Amino acid sequence: MVERLSDSQVEQGLARLADWQMVEGRSAICRQYRFENFNQAFGFMTRSALIAEKTNHHPEWFNVYNRVDVTLSTHDVGGLSELDFKLAEAMDKIAS
Repeated sequence: MVERLSDSQVEQGLARLADWQMVEGRSAICRQYRFENFNQAFGFMTRSALIAEKTNHHPEWFNVYNRVDVTLSTHDVGGLSELDFKLAEAMDKIAS
């Protein structure tokens, strides 16, 4: 069962992630990715979607041309869980 992380656990999770930050007013993290073009951005989203589907943990995201804005939160627990940080790490690896 997935559990909501404590504030100190969230801080530890954010320390593992270079470019992610807390979303103001909610228990969620966000990051903006920029790519050279739409094809790279869409490829990133496709590879990320495969991981999201495999883990049954799906991002909130928005794409315009070469930019992908991602927000992660575990709705089932009403905040952040380890699933969010694992998906963030996977997305960072895909983007690099």
